[in-house]
Amino acid sequence: MGKSQGSALYQKAEKKANQSGGLFSWGASANRERKQDAADMFRDAANKFKIDQMFKEAGEAFVRAGECAIKADERNEANQHFWEAGKAYKQSNPELAVDAYQRAVNGLLESGRFRQAADRMKEIASIHLTEQGDLTLALESYEKSAQWYEQEDAKATASACYKDVADIAAQLEQYKRAISNYDKVIKQSLESPLTRFSVKDYFFKAGLCWLAAGDIVDAGRAIAEYTQMDPSFQQSREYKFLSGAIDAIEQGDQEQYTGLVVDYDKMTKLDNWKTTIMLKIKRSIDEEPGLT
Repeated sequence: MGKSQGSALYQKAEKKANQSGGLFSWGASANRERKQDAADMFRDAANKFKIDQMFKEAGEAFVRAGECAIKADERNEANQHFWEAGKAYKQSNPELAVDAYQRAVNGLLESGRFRQAADRMKEIASIHLTEQGDLTLALESYEKSAQWYEQEDAKATASACYKDVADIAAQLEQYKRAISNYDKVIKQSLESPLTRFSVKDYFFKAGLCWLAAGDIVDAGRAIAEYTQMDPSFQQSREYKFLSGAIDAIEQGDQEQYTGLVVDYDKMTKLDNWKTTIMLKIKRSIDEEPGLT
């Protein structure tokens, strides 16, 4: 521990946590009280460390607070301490942050608090994605969050997580898995006037995944189904792109396809996700002969 008021408090907390019962302070009740006092002291130490910008030390103190709270049979309090530990660790050590958040998740699941567990797991997913660049772990974590939100009837939040799962699955070239999750997002989006406007983008992304998977027949069927779900989609640039791309792939015409990409980009600037998958489709045209 570095020089901070938190250091002295942390040492006192450890002494309290390891203290055995005296002549008049023994038994389960007295032991829980000592552990609770130690948890409070570790929490206070953690906050002092945070004031001094000593985030790793703050995380360690919050973890110890959580461990003592468990021994004091204060499970909800322990979950909160582990959550605070994760937030502190996140400032400098993503791996330790994930470990702390996971302990909070485990405690919340044991208590049947699935909505809160989903919130924590979503934070873990974000760290895997943005801090660690681990797409596989991010996908798995977002998927767990989505499932827990869904069973708690938090449909909009679940849909947002399923969208993240789909986006990442496509980046991992798991196109059928991406399509399955986009379908869930599409279904939820069509149920509400507030989200219906965004369904066109999900149709487009799912269609691109069908093309990237090399399944042209099913791609055509899916696109036809999208127009039935929302007839206005047939008038969109996205529909025209997908239809033109199917024709270009069937003809084995790379130039036709490239022209479609250029024209689309002029009207709607491509993001990195769409650029990557469109290049994947282009390479498949280069590698495969025309289908007609």
